[in-house]
Amino acid sequence: MRVFVTGGTGTIGSAVVAELLANGHTVLALARSDASAQALKAAGAETLPGTIADLDVLRAGAAHSDGVISLAFGRDYASPEALAASITEESAAMAALGQELIGTDRPIVTVSGTPWVPGRASTEADPAPTDGPVGGRGRSVNALLELAARGVRATAVRMPRTVHNNGEGGFAGLLTDHARRTAVAGYPGDGTQRWPAVHALDAAVLFRLALESAPAGTLWHAVADEGDAVLDIATAIGRQLGLPVQPVPQESFGPFGVIFAMDQPASSAHTRQALNWRPTHPSLLDDLKNIQP
Repeated sequence: MRVFVTGGTGTIGSAVVAELLANGHTVLALARSDASAQALKAAGAETLPGTIADLDVLRAGAAHSDGVISLAFGRDYASPEALAASITEESAAMAALGQELIGTDRPIVTVSGTPWVPGRASTEADPAPTDGPVGGRGRSVNALLELAARGVRATAVRMPRTVHNNGEGGFAGLLTDHARRTAVAGYPGDGTQRWPAVHALDAAVLFRLALESAPAGTLWHAVADEGDAVLDIATAIGRQLGLPVQPVPQESFGPFGVIFAMDQPASSAHTRQALNWRPTHPSLLDDLKNIQP
């Protein structure tokens, strides 16, 4: 299958590109810079110059491929306004890709986040949140999945709070960045709240499985660790960096603060059974041992 991939140089995307190529697919990847293009070509992918704001480029990439994996998202999370702008940009890109595939029965796999459900681990059957700081992502994913009725094999892989590789990435990575800046391994809330996690290489396998065989209109959970206590995550970071571990105001983490403070475990039992997905790479707490002082 010739697969058009956006966001192919990120923590998840680079793993997805490698997974696709290793399993007999070819990849056409969106490249927003010369550096991105060089990295993608070195991995074995073809490249298409552009960004997710270039909707005509996205349509062309989708039109000349057998399937699409949409992973690109803005990098600026410093303010609520910046986060909202990234979500708006992603929503427009997803709509353009989906519209291009109407009537083709070709697959498109997009990325979203696992929902949070008070008192229990969320499951694939739970709806995406459509309000709050990231509610726009839920709305755009729902719109894409509705294209299943119009001849698009649209599916979504919902990612946990931390997608990690070699001790980096996700919410845990943001805690590490904050610790390096402030000389304190800080955490929001009381530390008992739980965050799910997955190794990027395991997540990449699930994206490939969804692309190859997931039915239209379905949701999947790329969750390997159902929920690590945030205090345990901060303690692991503090141990590696030689820093004290203590609570800090959730406002210290900008627009993500309110999300950081929530208990949000997630299950992947249905995904594992239905798609025969079996995570095999290190857990988050084990992978954090790779953080360099």
